[in-house]
Amino acid sequence: MSTNLLHTIYLAAAFLVLFTSSEILYHRFKVKAELTRKYVHFATGLLTMLFPPLIQNHWLVLMLCGSFYVILLLTMSSKFLQSIHAVERTTLGSVLYPIIVYACFVIYQYFDQLTLYYIPILILAISDPIAALVGKSFPYGEYTAFGKTKTISGSLGFLLSAFLLCLFLFIGLNPMPLHKAIIISLAVATTTSFAEAITHKGFDNLSIPASAVLVLLLFNDHFIPL
Repeated sequence: MSTNLLHTIYLAAAFLVLFTSSEILYHRFKVKAELTRKYVHFATGLLTMLFPPLIQNHWLVLMLCGSFYVILLLTMSSKFLQSIHAVERTTLGSVLYPIIVYACFVIYQYFDQLTLYYIPILILAISDPIAALVGKSFPYGEYTAFGKTKTISGSLGFLLSAFLLCLFLFIGLNPMPLHKAIIISLAVATTTSFAEAITHKGFDNLSIPASAVLVLLLFNDHFIPL
């Protein structure tokens, strides 16, 4: 058995453990679905960080993401995975997640640039939950975007965390002059913050990483292939 395939099996098992733990939290410990969903959202993002170093074949990533896409899609109208689906709002975010992960992986391999994978996925996994947490904990400056109420505090939490994530990743993965790293980080953070503010019903799981990738591609000449 190839190393790539073995790593894919290990990662699949890790995702199953994650889903199982979220179900236990929801059913046995009565943790609200909004919290267990965010827990899965965050942990999934961290697990997908292991894809580039562990899996070099995009077909195996497609198999992994496709399998979980089918599982999430089939369980949306059933009693399974209620820790993810039992939220009091209409959202397609869970089924869009594996699609965007695979798309980012293909883009990263095509351009041979790790930042095209890590930045979109980490902003989605970390900055998006931070925006919700800050917005609910410190609901300052409410505004409405396409019928959905947001807060300036939540958007600022997203902007700052996305900026810092980008800056740290540029410093670690793509050595470049600091002023360039700051400019590109600010461009990505601003664009993704706007995408998060105007998209709803789970489509921010698509718009946030997609907008990050588009901005990064505009600055692609400044990156060093890794």
